[in-house]
Amino acid sequence: MTQRRDFLAATAASAALAGAGNASAQLKIDVTGVGARQIPVAIAAFSNEPALAAQNLPAITDVVRADLVRCGLFRIVDGGNAALDENSQINYADWKSRGADALAVGSVTRLADGRYDVRFRLHDVARQQSVVGSSFTPGSSQIRLAAHKIADQIYEKLTGDRGIFATRIAYVLKRGTQYQLQVADSDGENALPALTSGEPIISPAWNPDGTQLAYVSFERRKPIVYAHSLPTGQRRVVAEFRGSNSAPAWSPDGRTIAVTLTLNSTSQIYLLSATGGGAPRRITSSSAIDTEAVFSPDGGYIYFTSDRSGGPQIYRMPVGGGDAQRLTFKGDYHTSPRLSGDGKQLSYVARREGRFRVAVMDLATSDELLLTEGPMDESPSFAPNGRYLLYATTAGGRDALGMVSTDGRIRSRLTVASGDVREPTWGPFMN
Repeated sequence: MTQRRDFLAATAASAALAGAGNASAQLKIDVTGVGARQIPVAIAAFSNEPALAAQNLPAITDVVRADLVRCGLFRIVDGGNAALDENSQINYADWKSRGADALAVGSVTRLADGRYDVRFRLHDVARQQSVVGSSFTPGSSQIRLAAHKIADQIYEKLTGDRGIFATRIAYVLKRGTQYQLQVADSDGENALPALTSGEPIISPAWNPDGTQLAYVSFERRKPIVYAHSLPTGQRRVVAEFRGSNSAPAWSPDGRTIAVTLTLNSTSQIYLLSATGGGAPRRITSSSAIDTEAVFSPDGGYIYFTSDRSGGPQIYRMPVGGGDAQRLTFKGDYHTSPRLSGDGKQLSYVARREGRFRVAVMDLATSDELLLTEGPMDESPSFAPNGRYLLYATTAGGRDALGMVSTDGRIRSRLTVASGDVREPTWGPFMN
């Protein structure tokens, strides 16, 4: 799968140079683990919601409930069939007797211009008071997004962490000989292809504002790095040098892309302008394979995979140059470094007893936690709030995606009805 392929591809490219001188699909999510404590929340049916069904649009209450269940931190209390809007008088004693700590209510009204007026309010049942409320005016294509934003507000108010339901994910779907780079909502819905090719697509990476994806495409029978604008569909070549061009990663300001090139026989890390063109600037210099760079949130460091110690391990070094510091020591194989948004956690793939597992390290203490069981788990990608990881795994003999919380308690699996999904990357918060 991806990271072993990336590292082995870099190995093969270096050796070769030395010797030579389909249609979109929705993801199905199965939750297999939950948090140690789940907050009981009731989501009452929104007033006037049948107006959405009449237009074949999703029910907001269904989307919100599904979001909260999927994250593993909430238990949905039966709200009955009675609709409650944001102005309804709440019988707090009744909701307390049902076991709810919080209650969400709201309404949806179709406007004359075809948009919808969506309003919601969250109540603290124990304190018997409203704690947050908001309104949105989405078009019909944005109803799900409005529901995700409501779920985000509920999540943040009840956990203290920013919600990630209104974010997007990208991944590669393979069916037969066809590859698609797909972009979907965080729950796998609204999946749309950004690129379709008869050749492999690997290593997608989001830019900081979520409007572009960099990736490696083999459509011209060699690995070339592209940057792809999602709003316009236009793309540009970032790296098309002799040899291999791979493993793109954006700088935090979105102006630079780190790539792995084989310009000098071995795979080394270079910096390029994100607009394309210009000479690459080499930032690693070793006789080993250096690849899979990612930037620290402040842009001052890169984390990367190198076999300079004999086997692949994770290192850190200043972007401006300097000594590389080895970070992983508990095994003989660590690849695919990824950093949480706050820069406090490092995720990677660790090989333990022949099994490839996703791990997370607290960078302040170097404490490691193995989050998955393997045997073929790869491509970890942090949610923008740092509380979850998306990764590539296998299910029923096919490639699938998994999600796990950074404490290892909450787990889910994402599959499609037909085809293999791989190469996941979780997008940033959207403004």
